[in-house]
Amino acid sequence: MTRAVVLFSGGLDSTTTLYLAKQQGYKCCALIFDYGQRHIRELRSAVAVAKRAHVPYQSIKIKLPWKGSSLLDKSKKLPVKLSRNIPSTYVPARNTIFLSFALSYAEAIGAKAIFIGANAVDFSGYPDCRPAFYRAFQQVIRRGTKAKQIKVLTPLIKMSKAEIVKLGIKLGVPHAITWSCYKGGAKPCGVCDSCRLREKGFREGNN
Repeated sequence: MTRAVVLFSGGLDSTTTLYLAKQQGYKCCALIFDYGQRHIRELRSAVAVAKRAHVPYQSIKIKLPWKGSSLLDKSKKLPVKLSRNIPSTYVPARNTIFLSFALSYAEAIGAKAIFIGANAVDFSGYPDCRPAFYRAFQQVIRRGTKAKQIKVLTPLIKMSKAEIVKLGIKLGVPHAITWSCYKGGAKPCGVCDSCRLREKGFREGNN
């Protein structure tokens, strides 16, 4: 089986991506990041989903002491309105950092693909969730590694949240144990922009 590294947060998009990669026949290795986000709730979900999917995982702990995001700085308010402007939850260069780790991991284990659940339709306006960014990173792989054949795959990039929900249902994604909320706690807050996008996806995807 062809190996693939899947960037994995335990949220709706990354879990759907993981299950899709498995369905396509890849031997998946999940890469989970503890990067100082506001809570560890999503990390517990990521581990729980990886175990449910019978996928080996690596948990990487990194520090971003300069913060620069409301996901890293609890003194900053989380956005509660959906907007096409880049919100305060944007973590500077986060996907560049994550992909760099994934690329190193993939090259070390002989993986042929890196999957990431980036989405450019129903998303929060992050610049590193757009197709042009991934095309550029593909050039980084070609020009800066020995394993030039590794592909960055973004299967959800042009899908709406409703389409992602429907795909997840077909794939048997355990939606109940995924976590998308930017706040910690026993239950999702229901008001942050991530919760709103998730609710929109399930509302439209179940119609």
